[in-house]
Amino acid sequence: MSVSNCDCIFDTPTYVLLYSYFNLFLDFMRKYFCVILLMLFCSLRGGAQQLVVGTDVMLDAFQTPNLGAELITGENTSISLNVLGNYKPWGHNMKMVAAQPEFRYWFSGRPIHKWFVGLGALASSYDIEWKDKIYNGSALGFGLTFGYVFNLNQRLNLDFHAGYGMIAYRQKEYFVNDYYDDYTNSSVVNAKGYYLLPTRIGISLTYILR
Repeated sequence: MSVSNCDCIFDTPTYVLLYSYFNLFLDFMRKYFCVILLMLFCSLRGGAQQLVVGTDVMLDAFQTPNLGAELITGENTSISLNVLGNYKPWGHNMKMVAAQPEFRYWFSGRPIHKWFVGLGALASSYDIEWKDKIYNGSALGFGLTFGYVFNLNQRLNLDFHAGYGMIAYRQKEYFVNDYYDDYTNSSVVNAKGYYLLPTRIGISLTYILR
């Protein structure tokens, strides 16, 4: 399902404000994710929390490097942050960067073990050429994630997950030979709306640091 050019939703001051916050958040995450990861790691020295790091091997296979960190916050809960990006994967004219924070609830009473449900968000900036068209813009969304973690040993795990939700987008959309930026303001978008679609599908290899 999709809705485009929906002025009743996306031209409101609330959306403009959220869109501005989204850009600030994305710039912040691109610059300071390693610092945040270091702070999470240091926090382990002062408490009983566990920190888990990992990578989604399915994204890696599509030449989209990614890194995730998950902090256990209780007997049934954890919070995580994943960042990912690519530049011309497999030679395709595409570049993208994204961040995905998520809260997880573990049904087994033991985090990083068996079934979980998550509530997550997505922030992304992209520039993609697909079927003779250019899509250059940003997206913000949220959704539910369901998954299962299989423990390979005491520290190494396989995290199977899939999510579905709503993703709102604002973008410049034009044909490759239109030279859109030559005759209009480069910051002007001409397409906006939202889609209901998968937000996460993958298999992550994770490691419990403590």
